[in-house]
Amino acid sequence: MAESRPLYLGPRLRRLRRELGLTQQAMADDLEISPSYVALLERNQRPVTADMLLRLARTYRLDMADIAGDDGEDYARRVGEVLRDPLFADIDLPPLEIADLAMSFPGISEALLRLHGAYSRESQALAEQRASGPAAEESEPVREAQRFLGQSRNYFHALDVRAEELAAEIEQAGGAAAWLGAKGVRVRFLPPDVMVDSLRRFDRHNQQLLIDDTLGPASRAFQIATHIAHTAMRSDIVSVVRAAAFAQTTTATLVRRALAGYAAAAILMPYGRFARAAEARGYDIDALGALFGASFEQVAHRLTTLHRPGEERVPFFFLRVDEAGNVSKRLDGAGFPFAAHGGGCPLWSVHQVFRWPGEIRTQWLELPDGQRFFSIARTVTFGEGRYGRARVTRAVALACAADEADKLVYAAGVKGGTVAGTPIGVTCRLCQRAECAARSVPPIGRDVLADDYRRAAQPYTFAES
Repeated sequence: MAESRPLYLGPRLRRLRRELGLTQQAMADDLEISPSYVALLERNQRPVTADMLLRLARTYRLDMADIAGDDGEDYARRVGEVLRDPLFADIDLPPLEIADLAMSFPGISEALLRLHGAYSRESQALAEQRASGPAAEESEPVREAQRFLGQSRNYFHALDVRAEELAAEIEQAGGAAAWLGAKGVRVRFLPPDVMVDSLRRFDRHNQQLLIDDTLGPASRAFQIATHIAHTAMRSDIVSVVRAAAFAQTTTATLVRRALAGYAAAAILMPYGRFARAAEARGYDIDALGALFGASFEQVAHRLTTLHRPGEERVPFFFLRVDEAGNVSKRLDGAGFPFAAHGGGCPLWSVHQVFRWPGEIRTQWLELPDGQRFFSIARTVTFGEGRYGRARVTRAVALACAADEADKLVYAAGVKGGTVAGTPIGVTCRLCQRAECAARSVPPIGRDVLADDYRRAAQPYTFAES
C-alpha cells in the first residue's frame, strides 16, 4: 500500500484568502480555528488535514479538487526548467533535491521562479539596449511596429476574411487586372526608365496602375494585389492602425505598410485554400509557390499567419538577414524566444546559407533553456530582371517547434526528440553556454577569468565555470 504524504497548501491558501479579501482573523473565524493556525498553514508549517479540506470546500463553496491539487509537481517542473539554464551548469542539482524543494518549500520555489523571470527580462532588455547603440531612438518605431505584429501573432482576422472575399471576386472576374478594369483602372507594364525608380505607381489622373515590366510574375502579382489592398481594403487597414493608437506617426506608417503587404498576400493566397494546401503538401514552400504563383519569401511570410480560430496550422517564426547579419524583418506567429530581438547566433544556418545560394538548408536547433526548434533557411535575391539593377541577396529562415517538425516535408516524418540539435543562443549577451567557441562577447552577469597561464579553446572562460 502506497504511503500517503502530508498535504501542504501554504501559498495556495494564502492566495485564496487574499482573493476573498479576508484577514487571517476573518478566515480563522469562518473555519472555526485560531488565527495562529491559519498562519502556520500558510507558512507550510502544518499540513492540511482532510477535515480542513472539507471545511474550506464547504465554507467557501469550492471544488475539493481545485483546493487539493498538487502544486508540488508543477513547481518541480518549472524550477527544473529554470535550473537547466547553463548559468547553473557547474552546480550539481539532483532531480530529487529539486523535487524536495518544490514539495517542502513552495514559497521559496515561487520566489526563485520570480527572480529568474525578472533576471531573464532585464537581461533581454539590457542586451537589446546595448545592441541598439546610439541609433536606438531613431529605430524605435521599427521595434514598436515589430512588437505590434508579434503581439497579434501576425494574424489579423478582419483583414484575412475581407481578403478572402476579394480573392473570390477577383477569381470570378478573371484575374486582378480584369477586376481592376471593371473598377475603371487600367494595369500597364512599363520599362524602368519610364517608371523612374518605382516598382509600382498609381496614376490617379489617368486611372492607371503602372508596374515595372522587368519584375517577375510573382512580384507583378504581389504589386497589383498590394494596390488592391491599399484601395479596396483601405478602411479595414486604417481601422486596425487607429485602434492601436501608436504614439508616433512613423510607427503607424510602418504598420499600415506591413498590413497592406499582409492583405496582398492574403488576396494571392486566400486563407482556406492556402491552409489546406500547406497541410496537404507538408508545408513545401516551393510547391506552394508554384500553386499560388508566389515567391519563396512570399510563401514563407504567409505561413506565419495561419492562426485563424478553428483552422490553425503549424506556427512559424520568420527571420530575414543580410550578409552582414543585420535583421531586416521578423515575423512571429508562435511567440518564439528570439521574436523581440536576437537571431544573431552564427551557429544558426540562416547565416551560413549564403555559401549555397538558392539551396534550402534544414537544421535542428536547441536553445540554452532546452527549447528545441526545426529551421528551414534559404537565400532570396531582390533586383533581378535587368542588367545594371542593384541586386541584394538576403537569407530567410522559418522555424517551428521541434514537436511540430514531423508535419513538414523537410523533416521527413522525423520526431524532433530523436535528433541532436545544434546549440544556439538568442544573442551572445543572453547565452550562458560557457563552452561555445563561436561567442563574440561574454554574457551579461558573468565574470571573465583572466587565464594568464592558460588559453582555452573558447574565446572566454568564466570564473564560476
